[in-house]
Amino acid sequence: MKNAVLFWSAGKDSAMALHKVLQDGEINLSALVCTLNKEFKRVSMHGISEQVLDRQVAQLDLPLIKMWVPNEPDNNLYEEIFLETCLNLKNGGTDTIVFGDIFLDDLREYRERLLARVGLKAYFPLWKAPTKQLMNEFVESGFEAITCCLNTGSLDNEWIGRVLDQDFITGLPEAVDPCGENGEFHTFCYAGPIFKNSVPYQTGELVFKPLMIKSGNESVESGFLYMDIL
Repeated sequence: MKNAVLFWSAGKDSAMALHKVLQDGEINLSALVCTLNKEFKRVSMHGISEQVLDRQVAQLDLPLIKMWVPNEPDNNLYEEIFLETCLNLKNGGTDTIVFGDIFLDDLREYRERLLARVGLKAYFPLWKAPTKQLMNEFVESGFEAITCCLNTGSLDNEWIGRVLDQDFITGLPEAVDPCGENGEFHTFCYAGPIFKNSVPYQTGELVFKPLMIKSGNESVESGFLYMDIL
């Protein structure tokens, strides 16, 4: 048996990973861990507020460990906080950390190297699964989610707040990964087979955070568009 915790993002990939882990008779899952921005009290990258996260996790019957990081921490500081969290988990009996990553080899290698420093193993239940197939399974299994963050260099603003359904999957531009694995979009999952009940929510204001990207000799303004979930 693996004594595991799962890194939770509030989105579809971690929801799918949790679903698979709960079906695996060889994994004893004791808790979820979520990385939150200490300044804004929001889930890193996804932008989900701490209050909505708490409401979501209350429907999962698993304890939540909050890993607080400063706003835009440098890599050394992030690693220090991550390793301290993992060492505490190991001291509590955890031997495996579960992640919802799908095909980014450099990210997997990075996670494995970090965990090896404190004597833990990583497990990736979605690893190398075709992402369109994963998205179809997500919808067919009864999961429900909406987009809460877009990389505007990949998707137009009309994609924010979209429900993840078959129309969403088939309508994505060809260059966009069906699971947004390259950071094209992030999601908030509010219903599905892992939840006791659907998570009540409302959508709020949009916030754009610009990011300047070099394109040849020109700088092109792109960035992340967030929709607040209430």
